[in-house]
Amino acid sequence: MRNLFILSFLLLSFFGNSQETLQELLKTHNKESIPYISVKELAMPKTDAILLDARELKEYNVSHIPNSTYVGYDDFDLDTVVKTLPDTTSTIVVYCSVGIRSEDIAEQLKKKGYTNVYNLFGGIFEWKNNNFPVYNSEEKETEQVHAYSKDWSKWLLKGIKIYE
Repeated sequence: MRNLFILSFLLLSFFGNSQETLQELLKTHNKESIPYISVKELAMPKTDAILLDARELKEYNVSHIPNSTYVGYDDFDLDTVVKTLPDTTSTIVVYCSVGIRSEDIAEQLKKKGYTNVYNLFGGIFEWKNNNFPVYNSEEKETEQVHAYSKDWSKWLLKGIKIYE
C-alpha cells in the first residue's frame, strides 16, 4: 500500500508539473543566454541569416529548414564551423527540434566571438507548425518531420511525425 501511495504521488507530481506552453518549456531548460528569433521573423524576406541545424544527422535527413547547414549536436565541431564561417559578425540562426540543443551550440559560437547569434524559438517544430516548408535529404519538400521522441513530439502539431 505504501508503494502505491508513493507511485501515485510521483505520478501526480510529474503530471502536475508538466509543461503547458512552449515558452514555459524553454524557460525551464534554457538559460536564455542567446536571444530568440521567431519563425515568422526568420521567414521574412528581409532576414538574411545563416541557418545552422543543431540536430542529429538522421533528424536533418528526414527534414530541415531550407538553406540550412547541418552542424549536429553530439558531433558538433566548433573548429569546422569557424573555418566555414570566418566572419564573426554574420547573422547566424541556430535551430533544433524546439530550441534547447540549439542554445548550447549558439553559446559555443558566442564564446568563440560570434556577435549576431540567435536561437530559433520553437525550432523546426514551430517552423512546421506555422506552415513553413521543410525539405528532405534530396532537397524535396516533405511533410515529414523527425519528432525526436514520443515525449517531445507533442510540440509538433503539423506534419507527419517520424521517429527513426
